[in-house]
Amino acid sequence: MILLVQVVGALFGFLAVLFGAMGAHALQKTLSQDQLKSFETGVKYQMYHGILLLILGFNLGFTTALETYIAYSFILGTFLFSFSIYGLCLSDARGKKWRFLGPVTPLGGLLLLVGWALLFYSFIAHIV
Repeated sequence: MILLVQVVGALFGFLAVLFGAMGAHALQKTLSQDQLKSFETGVKYQMYHGILLLILGFNLGFTTALETYIAYSFILGTFLFSFSIYGLCLSDARGKKWRFLGPVTPLGGLLLLVGWALLFYSFIAHIV
């Protein structure tokens, strides 16, 4: 599990830099300002959570179910949140918005919130 979290964290970081560069250069003329802003939000959240996964991968042993749930919440939440935004922006720019991705973004956001809440709980569990 440790290796999975570290690999996914590094992959999310790599892809965030790649997608950020695409958004800043290649997509500048393709996407509207609102679409670019949304795309950048996806990149930011992906980078934040990629870094978080690396930190968790080097600091947690993943010996408990709670630690595993935290990792899966962040991995799946980041994927659903950021990649649905990319899909919505790119498909909208091409005139065929993938509306089925609309509900996916908040589901990803909810999983990110679950991950943060579980992480918080893991810190205070011994005192409550």
